[in-house]
Amino acid sequence: MTGQERKTFEVIFEGTGISSGKMRNDIHVEWPTMKESFDLATDEGPFHGGDGTAPPPLALFTAALTGCLMTQIRAFSKRLKVNIGTVEVKTRLHWKGEQLGHEPYETSPVGFEMDVDLDSTASQDDQHRLIAAAKKGCFIETTLLQGLAVAHRLKIDDTWHDA
Repeated sequence: MTGQERKTFEVIFEGTGISSGKMRNDIHVEWPTMKESFDLATDEGPFHGGDGTAPPPLALFTAALTGCLMTQIRAFSKRLKVNIGTVEVKTRLHWKGEQLGHEPYETSPVGFEMDVDLDSTASQDDQHRLIAAAKKGCFIETTLLQGLAVAHRLKIDDTWHDA
């Protein structure tokens, strides 16, 4: 036993989206614990019936995954005493879609790749240790690894139903 105290903590974000255009969604996100909130928007381009007034949801998802790993790399470099300068991450998220006639299409992930380029004089072992820690600390990446089911409810009249 190391004698170090184990701490646990909760991280909860809450979002409320309202449709505000052909395909535009205005989303208010709150982080109650930190008393912070953010107003974001998504839209689709003309291909999907939108006006392109905001990034599409998949662009925000790509930015979120990329930014999450980059944040953890920088935060954990200090904790692990791994000296780094500039961090560059190139992310490629790949899905495939399938559609029968004019039915709604179905999608599935093909693969996600992240190339990390660290400006660092640290040893290869230290750089690998840093990336391993950052991967475990990235909330989005660890969520993807779990295959977590998303629960949906649909409000009909004044009653919520599992959907």
